[in-house]
Amino acid sequence: MAVSKFMSDAADVVQDPLDDDAEVAAERPQGGRNVDTILKIPVIVQVVLGQASMPVSNLLKLGRGAIVPLDHRVGEPVDVMVNGRVIARGEIVVVEEDSSRFGVSLTEIVSPSAVAA
Repeated sequence: MAVSKFMSDAADVVQDPLDDDAEVAAERPQGGRNVDTILKIPVIVQVVLGQASMPVSNLLKLGRGAIVPLDHRVGEPVDVMVNGRVIARGEIVVVEEDSSRFGVSLTEIVSPSAVAA
């Protein structure tokens, strides 16, 4: 029960990252101090636009302005990875406050059973 409740809490945090700490803490059952410790652990979040495979000889020829074609096409969802595992998929968006920055709008949260596989 405790593990499934933790997974549920973790999924809620992933799905709504704009919640402030007070709101998240209010949803937790009493005695959630151990969960508070876990929620403060930093993780590496990566958004994978795509990948490419090429021989070293082509890699050495790359220079400024070179274009490396990726395996994803425009409009396809990108993978959101946490510590090397896909946890969600989304689409690239321009951040409203600063049009020179990109972000990702989550369109799908990968189920915990699929993440474990």
